[in-house]
Amino acid sequence: MVPLDPMGPPVVNGSDGPNRTGDATLAVPGSYGIATISTNASVRRRDDEYRNKIMGSTVRKYAEDDTNGEASTCGRILIFLSWVLVVLTMPFSLLVCFKVVQEYERAVIFRLGRLMQGGAKGPGIFFILPCIDAYARVDLRTRTYDVPPQEVLTKDSVTVSVDAVVYYRVSNATVSIANVENAHHSTRLLAQTTLRNTMGTRHLHEILSERMTISGSMQLSLDEATEAWGIKVERVEIKDVRLPVQLQRAMAAEAEAAREARAKVIAAEGEQKASRALREASEVIGDSPAALQLRYLQTLNTISAEKNSTIVFPLPIDILTYFMKSKEAFAANTKAREFDRQSGQQE
Repeated sequence: MVPLDPMGPPVVNGSDGPNRTGDATLAVPGSYGIATISTNASVRRRDDEYRNKIMGSTVRKYAEDDTNGEASTCGRILIFLSWVLVVLTMPFSLLVCFKVVQEYERAVIFRLGRLMQGGAKGPGIFFILPCIDAYARVDLRTRTYDVPPQEVLTKDSVTVSVDAVVYYRVSNATVSIANVENAHHSTRLLAQTTLRNTMGTRHLHEILSERMTISGSMQLSLDEATEAWGIKVERVEIKDVRLPVQLQRAMAAEAEAAREARAKVIAAEGEQKASRALREASEVIGDSPAALQLRYLQTLNTISAEKNSTIVFPLPIDILTYFMKSKEAFAANTKAREFDRQSGQQE
């Protein structure tokens, strides 16, 4: 309880002592001093709860210490007996005690069910005690997992079949043995699930055109999830995306129609440019009549160069015009003669 100035406001002071019971006293200003109100029942109840908690944790701690002490004593006895067995069966025991692991392997040793200090052993030779030591070999080489085809419903409701390849390796041999029952099987199952989840959030055109981006996102997701298992995912590649036959036909028809439309537009543009070029050529030929005769000769030269049996002889249009004018004049003279004859007969 903290006394305050009689003219000041009332203050509730919570106890912050070692018992942390949360008891409270209320200081009320008055003319004759300070009146104290204490919640005795709640204080006693909280003290009892805290006391029981402390006693329970202490009992558990002592029980664990006793268990660890018994296990430690038992372990020392078994280790001593194992060494005695090794010495008595020397040198035959050396064939059992010394083991060798390859350069790409590591050995995780368990002594009486517990991991030995120092981490995984290897590469090379290492020593184990018979009957109390067990070890597991871990291969550190990169493994390849061919993800089987997965039927996936894309974001735009199209069913596709997708398969991929995952390259991974063990980065921490001790963690891969102690933290997960079968690190390789777990990684493979996670790869299948990640492939389905990733493809299910993409549109079909994104799956077909952004394979590298999808592979990178899958690799990051798998690497983050398998880090606690001692696995390092190095690379993910999407192999093939299979579409339904009907969808393939529809996409092929759409692509063919688009190509035909582009071809028609290109042909129309070509015709337009050709017509403009012909108009300009006609204007040039109209200004110079001899140019038409030169063009005839050039065409004849082109035909003869191809070893064709057909020979085209260019005939000047001026000659044909002369014959056409002579024919018209002859027809006019014939009509005039017949008219004169009919007139003479009538007279």
